[in-house]
Amino acid sequence: MNLFLVNTAYASDNLGKFIGNVNKQIINPLIVLLFALALVYFLYGVFEFLSNAENEESKTKGKMHMIYGLIGFTIMMGVWSILAMLQNTFNIPKSQIDPEKGTVNLPSYNP
Repeated sequence: MNLFLVNTAYASDNLGKFIGNVNKQIINPLIVLLFALALVYFLYGVFEFLSNAENEESKTKGKMHMIYGLIGFTIMMGVWSILAMLQNTFNIPKSQIDPEKGTVNLPSYNP
């Protein structure tokens, strides 16, 4: 029966490495991409609003693009704020989290 426990521990270690790699290779670049897209969408709305000063329909579309860009920023900043609150609530120091490597080093839990 101990053979199964060793395999489970080995599998969970690989799972932790896999999740860390997914975070490093996919999630972090995706967050940066979404911030960049929100910024580009907002700037496109500003350009559309300013370049079509005489056309009310185009100005309205520009305003909507600016609003959607701001909503995107707000949602992403809200998620970051929630993660920071969780980090502070559970007393996880920032020095224990390394987003470049995709690792989190937590102290052992002894109830």
